[in-house]
Amino acid sequence: MNLTETFWNTKYKNNDIGWDLGAVSPPLKTYIDQLTNKDLRILIPGGGNSHEAEYLHRNGFKNVYVIDISVIALDNLKHRVPTFPLEHIINKDFFDLDLIFDIIIEQTFFCAISPCLRPEYVKKTKALLVPKGKVVGLLFNVPLHKDHPPFGGHKDEYHSYFKDHFNIQLMEAAYNSHESREGRELFFKIQKH
Repeated sequence: MNLTETFWNTKYKNNDIGWDLGAVSPPLKTYIDQLTNKDLRILIPGGGNSHEAEYLHRNGFKNVYVIDISVIALDNLKHRVPTFPLEHIINKDFFDLDLIFDIIIEQTFFCAISPCLRPEYVKKTKALLVPKGKVVGLLFNVPLHKDHPPFGGHKDEYHSYFKDHFNIQLMEAAYNSHESREGRELFFKIQKH
């Protein structure tokens, strides 16, 4: 499986982005709405069209970063939200990033990378977080594709990846998923040991 920049650029160019809701995901909107510190350093890996980043930015969060391997996806964000700081839009591989954050918001990225990279994702998110930093977001709680993204999974599998590196504060079925994902998502919040 060759999930390269070319692969993802082709997806965006052809508008083959069925995972994109076209707006901030309801569970993440609910989470963001309860955050009061607008200075938090927040990363959205594999941000794609970055509706969550747009929502954070428009609500006064000053340190929101998006990283994606697809320049087309990032250009979509730049055009849609011209006030988003260009230095916070990073076109590179997530696994090559070397910054520190308070929160990493997970929205489809974990299920977009090859499942063989999931242990590396866990290590990388831990390395990118401050002490007691959090990963918060959504994971597909259903078996999906085996030969192309999105790749699904289940709660027990995800728990096994994170339990040795994070305190799992919450990992439950999302109660307020978008209707297209109803009954298929886990909302999770984990904190770095």
